[in-house]
Amino acid sequence: MKKNLGVKNWMFPMPVLMIGTYNEDGTPNMMNAAWGGVTLEDQITICIDTSHRTWGNIAARKAFTVAFGTADTVKACDYLGIVSGNKTQDKLAKSGLTATKSEFVDAPVVNELPLVLECELVSMNEENCNVVGKIVNCAVEEASMTDGKPDAAKMKPICFDTCQHVYRLMGETVAKAFSCGKELM
Repeated sequence: MKKNLGVKNWMFPMPVLMIGTYNEDGTPNMMNAAWGGVTLEDQITICIDTSHRTWGNIAARKAFTVAFGTADTVKACDYLGIVSGNKTQDKLAKSGLTATKSEFVDAPVVNELPLVLECELVSMNEENCNVVGKIVNCAVEEASMTDGKPDAAKMKPICFDTCQHVYRLMGETVAKAFSCGKELM
């Protein structure tokens, strides 16, 4: 029997989204955000509180990157989520991660995160804190690919468990999509 718990925002999985921007002085900045996802074929929507430095950086540069936290980078990704860019100017450098300028947008690409979406700003809504970006490029480390496509088993992406406040590893295959259900036809 299910127990009613009222209104909860518990969704599984919640990807660990790492949002990359440039500060006013040109230093790379990154924050950890859990609320976001693909909303159109070429768009992503992320909820970013307007008080975050990242919000202002996106408004100023009209661009951002979205990478995904991994098991190998979990400590750095967590650090980037608990330390404010408003108080720590060079928090990306302090995390131990490094960045390269995107070839497509005015935002940094973190070298240690294997998959990145490079986005141009579409819109920002202060009322609901939503930032919508148009994906103009997706870059993936070749070592994290199989047959020319990203391989979650190689990337070891993590998700945020909102109920237990832990990061969980993703990647185990349980069945072939668009195939296993055919047995019920």
